[in-house]
Amino acid sequence: MRSDISFTVSSAERRRLNAITGNPKSPQKHVWRARIVLLSGDGVGTTAIMAETGKSKTCVWRWQERFMHEGVDGLLCDRSRPPGKTPVPPERVAEIIRLTQEPPPHEATHWTLRAMARVAGIAASTVQAIWKAHGLSPHRWRQFKLSNDPAFADKLTTIVGLYVDPPAHALVLSVDEKSQIQALDRTQPGLPMKKGRAGTITHDYKRHGTTTLFAALNVLDGTVIAQNMQRHRHQEFIRFLNRIEREVPGDKAIHVILDNYAAHKKDKVRAWLARHPRWTFHFTPTSCSWLNAVEGFFAKLTRRRLKHGVFHSVVDLQAAINRFVREYNADSPKPFVWRADPDDIIAARNRGFQTLESIHSFIRHCHLITVSRRTGRPPLPR
Repeated sequence: MRSDISFTVSSAERRRLNAITGNPKSPQKHVWRARIVLLSGDGVGTTAIMAETGKSKTCVWRWQERFMHEGVDGLLCDRSRPPGKTPVPPERVAEIIRLTQEPPPHEATHWTLRAMARVAGIAASTVQAIWKAHGLSPHRWRQFKLSNDPAFADKLTTIVGLYVDPPAHALVLSVDEKSQIQALDRTQPGLPMKKGRAGTITHDYKRHGTTTLFAALNVLDGTVIAQNMQRHRHQEFIRFLNRIEREVPGDKAIHVILDNYAAHKKDKVRAWLARHPRWTFHFTPTSCSWLNAVEGFFAKLTRRRLKHGVFHSVVDLQAAINRFVREYNADSPKPFVWRADPDDIIAARNRGFQTLESIHSFIRHCHLITVSRRTGRPPLPR
């Protein structure tokens, strides 16, 4: 023990301390405090007590001194702590929330912690706590796009119907192109991953060219027909359609789900469709590429093979993509399953338009009021 600490544990105190350590309902902080005193009474040194209880030297000395002055009762109570800081008044919190939801007066797109703390005159940690309590994250944005297609509901219902209940003796294909896939080579070789360190890759790169991947996902069994081409035109699209025509048995009708890209609607493509009556195109609504099932395959290809890949040429890139497609088709592909209710999607779209219209109407009204104050003319009715 420390030189100025000296005590003897009596038999009554020892029985009481043993009762604390032996009771499974005792708080753990009382247990390790009692163990410190019991070990000290047995003549165990400070270093050994530290190893036995897992506490620091100052902690051992603190509770030895507390027992010396207050006995066992001193181990069972904590000293009162000084009062904390005064909480921020509710009206000030409301003002911070209001300011957060408005554009900042300085040249910035959103508020930062320090900028708000400087304006509100409080600590940045306090601003962070207020934002967290009210679910505010000014630095985060969610992207959205509402389709303006007048036939949105009809197209959505048709495509979902093909996913959920495909026609008999027919094949449903989700077709799209992933264009401008870059063959990126790194300027320096990276280091492999090892314990305690992630793999490394240079931030700069050498670009050896691009390729375009045409892909058709079979909704019924999950397999993919894919072909790399140099360009992204209607000529290449027709070549890809010819390949599908050769690979699909002639007794099956083919329903194709694809987006509104111009190459899909060229006159020569329409003429090709007229010569192949078993083909039917179903176009997704405008700004609704998420409705195309093959986008999920493109996402997997990007995450698993392209994002961190190193390719020394376009040929190297195309070979890697072809290997990925072969493994994807061989690794037990699963049928595409659509789970969302189209009525819920249509209702969400309508709510989005209503919200945007109400916000824009309010902004226009505020602008008219501002103009009327400047010019002295009454604002027009809303």
